[in-house]
Amino acid sequence: MNKLHWITKSTAVLAIVAGALASALSFAATEPNTLIDPRNDAYQQQHPDQYHSWKATSESEHIEDALAEDPNMVIMWAGYGFAKDYNKARGHFYALDDVRQTLRTGAPQDENSGPMPMACWSCKSPDVGRVIDERGEDGYFQGKWARLGAEIANPIGCADCHDTRSQAFKNGEPALALAKPYVDRAFKAINKPFDQQSRLDQQASVCGQCHVEYYFTGPNKSVKFPWDMGTTVDDMEKYYDALGFADWTHKVSKAPMLKAQHPGYETWRDGIHGKNKVVCVDCHMPKVTKEDGSVYTDHKVGNPFDRFEDTCANCHTQSKDQLREVVSTRKAQVLNMKLTAEKQIVAAHFEAGAAWDAGATQEEMSDILQDIRHAQWRWDYAIASHGVHMHAPEVALEVLGTAVDKAADARTKLVRLLAKKGITDPIELPDISTKAAAQQALGMDMEQMKAEKAEFLKTVVPDWEEQAKQRESNY
Repeated sequence: MNKLHWITKSTAVLAIVAGALASALSFAATEPNTLIDPRNDAYQQQHPDQYHSWKATSESEHIEDALAEDPNMVIMWAGYGFAKDYNKARGHFYALDDVRQTLRTGAPQDENSGPMPMACWSCKSPDVGRVIDERGEDGYFQGKWARLGAEIANPIGCADCHDTRSQAFKNGEPALALAKPYVDRAFKAINKPFDQQSRLDQQASVCGQCHVEYYFTGPNKSVKFPWDMGTTVDDMEKYYDALGFADWTHKVSKAPMLKAQHPGYETWRDGIHGKNKVVCVDCHMPKVTKEDGSVYTDHKVGNPFDRFEDTCANCHTQSKDQLREVVSTRKAQVLNMKLTAEKQIVAAHFEAGAAWDAGATQEEMSDILQDIRHAQWRWDYAIASHGVHMHAPEVALEVLGTAVDKAADARTKLVRLLAKKGITDPIELPDISTKAAAQQALGMDMEQMKAEKAEFLKTVVPDWEEQAKQRESNY
């Protein structure tokens, strides 16, 4: 009896202790200083050289309109957000501004409106890791992009790649870390757990958190890397096909499409640099030796030719001008194959549209649409990889070659199908000579989109920034 009474009292005590512990943990999870501090300037005093070189990424302020340079892409992304707006990447400093300003994220006026999910913030801010720490992955991913707009307030920076809470980091040692659990799972899927990687591999992997192919999955549209079958263009194509996944249905051809993101990690891994263990920091973040002999890593991620002696010259024997000419030639070769593939794929989209208009059935179109899907996936995989002409030009050229082949297969089948439907004349394409003409050909009301975005930037974003300022004043 006494024993039972003791157990009862102990259980009560344990329950009280457990409750207090849970309360303490819950409280800790809401205390910013116990978790990730996403503010880049919070590390300025500890790591001034790294901070100031990171801040210098603000110098890449020029915006390059990729759709204006190549209007074919408007047609290739018809029905998808990238047909509205696609600018070339700027420095890390602008990551947050760029995702807020792009027409792709729309002009939400409340947390439940807008076209995009929360996942669209995932590579733009160290606040993402903080929010996942506080709320869990589902608590972060669920809902629309605007739901936690006030929480995502700092551009790509320190806490995206470093364990800023570790003693090693505080002591001046750059402790590398993955900021998001879905990235850790991806590396385990290819038998490269981050904590078992060499320092060199880790240096590439932290960049690979974002410079990588990914898609949105499940009810919360969570981020996942399609690496379960491997990391090549063929492996990921098979993965997506087996899953029956499509990012969108093409507005003209009705093909189930895949949008490659920016598979820099995968193309680097297959290219000559990756195979020789030349990693991202070797070319884009070289070491700097100061006058006092101390050394730090330059965080102004940029063109290796800007620091040629500290980057390319460590391995290459050519002069800067000689190597620049080599790179220029390869860039031109990749661009030529890119445009060749586009010409075939754009024509295939319009020819497929004509076939539907002529009464083609789903059964008749199935193989054709799969060819178009595969051709454009391969084209996109090659051209969406930032700097692929330097990282792995041989990979880009090979993949673009297969894109041309698959587009040609689709067009050959379409010629036969159109003839069967009584159409023997070539399908005439609309005027797509400029970005505006291509968007008009698709019936896109660009002026309304721009007006809505301007209103969003004027009314919603300032409110987000004020809320973030108030929250961070307590850090």
